[in-house]
Amino acid sequence: MGRGMTEPLFTADAYLRDCAARVVAHHERGVILDRTVMYARSGGQPGDTGTLRWDGGEAAVAEAVKGEGGVVLHTLAPAAAMPPAGAEVTVTLDWDRRHRHMRMHTTMHLLCVVFPGIYATGNQIGVEKSRLDFDLPDPPPAAWITERLNELIAADHPVSSTCITEAELDANPAMVRTLSVQPPRGAGRIRLVRIGPEEAPVDLQPCGGTHVRSTAEIGRVEVTKLESKGKQNRRINFILSPFPALAGEGRGGGEPLPAQRTGG
Repeated sequence: MGRGMTEPLFTADAYLRDCAARVVAHHERGVILDRTVMYARSGGQPGDTGTLRWDGGEAAVAEAVKGEGGVVLHTLAPAAAMPPAGAEVTVTLDWDRRHRHMRMHTTMHLLCVVFPGIYATGNQIGVEKSRLDFDLPDPPPAAWITERLNELIAADHPVSSTCITEAELDANPAMVRTLSVQPPRGAGRIRLVRIGPEEAPVDLQPCGGTHVRSTAEIGRVEVTKLESKGKQNRRINFILSPFPALAGEGRGGGEPLPAQRTGG
């Protein structure tokens, strides 16, 4: 059963909501496609959910997860029909869920800006709430963190990505801000997510996840609770405002956000 890597379309464009793909193989844990818009669970970000549709059938994707050798496994809901090997399918995201993950994930990177030089020791992204743990024995009050985060969000910093070599990362180990999640190696290239302009970024760190394209798109956030999880480990819990910003309120010149994007 020949399998190649699944092309991760979300890496180049996190705003693609659907795409055409071909079923490469079946696996006991799910369906392997040649390409996908679904992010596979990794680094504290849950895998995407959605739907596979093909001629004569459809199936709900319970979650996209990582397989071996760069494969994305689309795990199906119990008793769901399996698209035939070789079939052409349309992959459609649960976009609202994904977009909340993107807003949460970029907020986590901004928390690293709030605490420069402090390592994150754990994280979990969720739809309703998220948390980031820091090696931080004496954190400031939740209200102060909330205010600082919302100042960074309101500044409407652009969010983009670039790549460096593994050797370049080895020469700049301070770029890695997390102790619990290390950048994947072996491909020779490391993806970096940049917040702010290229010449003077607010934050620059390795990350394979999906993000919004400007901080203003996150909308307001609130730090709801600080927890002690050890002698020095502190957990910062936060939630999103129910109303995300529109691009017209920041970067994007008035285009409603998020715009409909498809992968063809």
